Amino acid sequence: MGKRKSADGETNGDAAASFLPDSGANDEFFMGFAPNEARTARDAGEVPVGAVVVIDNQIAGSGHNLPIGSNDPTAHAEIVALREAARRVGNYRLPEATLYVTIEPCAMCAGALINARVKRLVYGVADLRAGGVETVFQICTNSSLNHQVEVTSGVRAEEGRRLVQAFFRERRKTATPPPVVAADTGE
Repeated sequence: MGKRKSADGETNGDAAASFLPDSGANDEFFMGFAPNEARTARDAGEVPVGAVVVIDNQIAGSGHNLPIGSNDPTAHAEIVALREAARRVGNYRLPEATLYVTIEPCAMCAGALINARVKRLVYGVADLRAGGVETVFQICTNSSLNHQVEVTSGVRAEEGRRLVQAFFRERRKTATPPPVVAADTGE
């Protein structure tokens, strides 16, 4: 299996995971940009997920959820950020990249990390219903695939959790009930 490092510094798997080039301080710093992207999504009425791609300690791409506004089911924050980074570096492979995202990527986004050969993934809060990295599927560390991604979870998790919970709490308050349709009596 692939290397995994949690936010508290514990490692699981390869001992080299404790010597990752990106320190916990770097992870905290770069993860700080992802919630800003998530707030942009929230303000546009999208589920508040934000992501940034970092290569050589510089942000190469950023994105937030856009599927509703763009009518594109693949316009998740991770995909938007990966597309921008790939355009910026002029290559669809991003082998030195770290993706920072507020919420555990779904199966589609985890697959995109594999296809782009992203080196590391750092995410905040686990997605218990649709997580493609650890909670439901383990795509990024699956040894059957031709690439594995080093995973660090739990970085600034509470901030991401609060954003998503507040978004859905507000959405439930302002949701309009479906219209009542009168039964067809045949007359």
